[in-house]
Amino acid sequence: MTKRTLKLPWLLVGSLITNTGISFIWPLTTIYMHEYLHEPLTTSGIVLFLNSLATMVGNAVGGRLFDRWRPYPTMLVGIGIDVVTTGALVIWHGWPAYPLLLVGLGFGNGIVATGINAYATKVSTKKTSYVFNVLYFMANLGLVIGTLIVGFVLPLGITYVFGLAFALFVIFFFVALRHFNLPQPPHAAGHAPKQVATRNPYRLNVALILLTLFLTWVTYEQWQSNISTFMLQLGMTVRDYSFLWTFNAVLIVILQPVLTAFDDWLLAHIRLRLGVGFTLFAGSFLLLLVARHYAVFVLAMGILTCGEVLALPAVLTYVDLYSPTGQQGRYQGYVQMFASAGRAVGPLIGALIIEATSYRVLFISLVAVLAVAVATFSWYASQAQLRH
Repeated sequence: MTKRTLKLPWLLVGSLITNTGISFIWPLTTIYMHEYLHEPLTTSGIVLFLNSLATMVGNAVGGRLFDRWRPYPTMLVGIGIDVVTTGALVIWHGWPAYPLLLVGLGFGNGIVATGINAYATKVSTKKTSYVFNVLYFMANLGLVIGTLIVGFVLPLGITYVFGLAFALFVIFFFVALRHFNLPQPPHAAGHAPKQVATRNPYRLNVALILLTLFLTWVTYEQWQSNISTFMLQLGMTVRDYSFLWTFNAVLIVILQPVLTAFDDWLLAHIRLRLGVGFTLFAGSFLLLLVARHYAVFVLAMGILTCGEVLALPAVLTYVDLYSPTGQQGRYQGYVQMFASAGRAVGPLIGALIIEATSYRVLFISLVAVLAVAVATFSWYASQAQLRH
């Protein structure tokens, strides 16, 4: 039976399930390939890079199918790929099956991630900005739950980890099958009508915010990769580094509901929200320039997390506000693609700069590039608003 509207709780359940399922797998990639499959770290890096590329392709394909085909079967195809690949991982998780299936999972997850954000624009009971805020909270909650469970399940064997991920995606498939079937516009039975060739006055705004998002993820990835070695060089431990991400997760869980309560004000001042959020990202690296004690790293992570909860959900809202009618899926796909691209190249860019120069040069470079991007976007967006 076709639903009249998508109820927000089911979309949130879908986001929670898929992020929990993915967090069973991707954090283990380097450890599993190096310690269990005895592959070099460079091979793990290549596999993660290919996984990110496959995710980007999935983002693009999912956005196009969402707009030009139909949202409902697009989501089912994406989740179905996740079900098949994780189910296969339960049986085949050696070499080279593991990396091949991981790339396939990245493609399916790319479709699903874009689909969830595109479906968020279809929720009629809440403002889109509110939906994106809550979705971001649920996604992070799923990551926290998943990584916590993995710590207990992995000692039982990697098969159980993949089995849990498979079970979660099967549950998500049936949730989507039952609750994601929305009524389609008249053209849905055939091909989508051609878009009228009119110039979108906000096209450059969207391009600039996507470029800023890409640079932000390049910056963020340094925390997830190269900063760990920086801390170890200063005499800190892996446990110290791991606690930073626990702190990050706790802050997100605390701050995101607070921001959601002020959603109307934040939506009215979305450019300010974006500018402050991205500036806080850069500010965390200014602190790292003088970081020699653990407390400074904790403070820097706190600043980074505040920037994260301000900026990242707001990018989705901003792009939706300036997406042409009927192209929401395509534009949400762009958001996911630029984020995936930043995640893919971030660790490599950081490592190359560190090897050629130093951590200090890396931090200064990231602050400078991100500051220029934020200033350019903020200035042009304000001018475009004045003109239109």
